[in-house]
Amino acid sequence: MTKQRETRERVLELIEPLSVGDAIPSERQLGIDLGVSRLTVRAALDELVREGYLVRRRGAGTFVAEPKVAKGIDITSFSDDMRARGLNPGSRTLDLRDIPAGARLGRILHVSPSERIVAIKRLRLADGEPMAIELLHVRGSLVPGLTGRDLEENSFYDLLASRYEISIVGGTQTVEPTVTNDEESAALGVPLHSPALLFERVTRSSDGDVVEYTSSTYRGDRYRLVTEIGLGGKPLQPLSVAGLDQF
Repeated sequence: MTKQRETRERVLELIEPLSVGDAIPSERQLGIDLGVSRLTVRAALDELVREGYLVRRRGAGTFVAEPKVAKGIDITSFSDDMRARGLNPGSRTLDLRDIPAGARLGRILHVSPSERIVAIKRLRLADGEPMAIELLHVRGSLVPGLTGRDLEENSFYDLLASRYEISIVGGTQTVEPTVTNDEESAALGVPLHSPALLFERVTRSSDGDVVEYTSSTYRGDRYRLVTEIGLGGKPLQPLSVAGLDQF
């Protein structure tokens, strides 16, 4: 184990009993306590900041960060996901417009390029804190009268079921690492080119029709992926996620 990796692990042990917002010792003090150079301490802290365990505040020091939200890769609404983790979900509609599908969205949604779709940009919140920025596309004929306020007061999937009698039964979802651009950084309150997770989702109704295409950028410092695995045909068992614990 390298000195930096060992220092990282020892700092993790140090912050484990601390609460969110608690300050950790200075780099100089940590170097003395751990018997390593200040450069080694700084590199270890840099890594823990990138991973979301710590947060730096200019002129104030380094503090324990909010824990990451564990997110599965199954298809659930953001609202349900947050409530399941004891957080209060929220949504702010940044833009809503009626546009022609065009070639690319037409292929994804299985409609002609000229068909009208509703394009919605939303900021997703948990306990009032920005968590993700979402671009939602849905066929306009499926959601007549849908407004930005509707989406701030209700889950989109709840609206589909209760108002439009559309039941989401499945779909496909991909996830890949990315970094935030200027607009995403400003909306999420993170530095430019911060680590993020890009989720792309296409869902289908019980009739087999494509309902939505959504692209969501989640803050990498507040999310991690959790899934289940099985070997040799054995039943899937939940993974234990130590120390921590999005759509």
